[in-house]
Amino acid sequence: MKEKITVFDSTLRDGAQAEGISFSVEDKLRILHTLDDLGIDIIEAGNPGSNPKDIEFFERLKNEKLNHARICAFGSTRRPDTPAEEDDNLKKILDSGAEAAAIFGKASVFQTEQIIHTTKEENLKMVEESVRYLKDHGLEVIFDAEHFYDGYKEDRDYALDVVRAAERGGADWIVLCDTNGGCLPTEILEATKDVVETVKVPVGVHTHDDSGLGTANTLAAVEAGARQVQGTFLGFGERCGNANLSTIVPNLQLKMGYECLPEEKLKRLTNYSIKMAEIANFNLNGREPFIGKSAFAHKGGMHIDAVQKDPRSFEHIVPEAVGNKRRVLMSEVSGRGTIIDRIHEIDPSLTKKSKETTRIMDKIKKMEYEGYQFEGAESSVMLLMRKELGAYRPFFSIEDYKILGGKVYNDSTLLASAIVKVNVDGRTLIHAAEGDGPVNALDNALRDALANFYPAINNIRLTDFKVRVIDKGSTASKVRVLMESTDGEDIWTTVGVSTDVIEASLIALIDSIEYKLLNDLEKQMRAYKIV
Repeated sequence: MKEKITVFDSTLRDGAQAEGISFSVEDKLRILHTLDDLGIDIIEAGNPGSNPKDIEFFERLKNEKLNHARICAFGSTRRPDTPAEEDDNLKKILDSGAEAAAIFGKASVFQTEQIIHTTKEENLKMVEESVRYLKDHGLEVIFDAEHFYDGYKEDRDYALDVVRAAERGGADWIVLCDTNGGCLPTEILEATKDVVETVKVPVGVHTHDDSGLGTANTLAAVEAGARQVQGTFLGFGERCGNANLSTIVPNLQLKMGYECLPEEKLKRLTNYSIKMAEIANFNLNGREPFIGKSAFAHKGGMHIDAVQKDPRSFEHIVPEAVGNKRRVLMSEVSGRGTIIDRIHEIDPSLTKKSKETTRIMDKIKKMEYEGYQFEGAESSVMLLMRKELGAYRPFFSIEDYKILGGKVYNDSTLLASAIVKVNVDGRTLIHAAEGDGPVNALDNALRDALANFYPAINNIRLTDFKVRVIDKGSTASKVRVLMESTDGEDIWTTVGVSTDVIEASLIALIDSIEYKLLNDLEKQMRAYKIV
């Protein structure tokens, strides 16, 4: 039986402190249930007394039902020279209704004397008495030894005195924090092992990524005996971010042999990551380990040939183990065999010599000559191949569209509106919309019109939009538009080319919507075992 590692997620607290991240109460609730469904053990919900949003959130939590996770309130040890029972912060933790509390206290002489301006002796009392007060009121108490690793390097004996004080107070966990994110794995390993040998309380680790070592430091701490890992699910947090649980968990479970999440949940890790990114309005890095769309992407011809013979040649795990998939990119260096593999996904009976194969290859060559670039735009490639093979029926057609643009006199505001006429199974609808520029206006008009027929379109969000001039030198030059979209579960990219940037954008937009609708249809068919 695998040894269990407790996973503690701080997305709602530490993650909310990241630059550019702002969660509404509804966002927090959606993240909470996503993490619970994933199988996270402890969810740090925030500081119940720090701001009106967190106060409202904790009130809402009292009526929320979770299937697995325990809710944890965050706070600090009591203030210097203040009895624990009179400390407002500790009272608010008790009033929050949370079943667990994570309280931090200084584990560094420098931080104790120069930052909170108290004595070493008083700081030890603050830690012990605060932990005991919460334990006496029935809470699971996680003591976060803030600045522990820096404090350990400054004064080992005092840093260990702090964790002993938490142990005397009855802490259920002692979590060692690399708060500044500046330590090296060897330092983390040595200090964590020392603590594990010093106290009988189970030990955890909380690292930051300021040196790019958040994951490495967390794994080193586990190797030294830590059995709780703290972080945020996509690694965002203050400064350079927190340790990234979406990287840490698969490393622990797939490579180090520990149990972190149920296996069936780990196999959906990529989908959970996309959903979390969508809620946070956070563009997921395509090169994110394990879950990024490029994590198992292959472009070089020799690499592709090797992977097709045996994936172990250039892949460190099976992509499906984390819910991801292998992507073979079509480019000038990938080889034409890649096209055959894509065709086989639609019709395995075709060969390199089939007339359909030749037609598709000629079509792709022609389009590449005209300026298309299909690397990374697999969704457009898939639609193209289906159309050429007669395996696709369009969900809609655009019969007409018009763009109107202008500017308010003596005002910097640019106005744009669009009118679009769509046809769905013989039914037509004309819709108009405004937007920030002509492309956005056309996007809004098309989505609004089609949503009457296909409500799922409302779930699509544009995450990236790139325009590149292909033939430089005149205003009639061709432009290539790459459009990345998501529905909160999947991410896909489409491409369009034209001498008109609006038309190029419309081509990519139509492909994006059609890919979404086709993907949903195929999921439904699989669910009903039609395919």
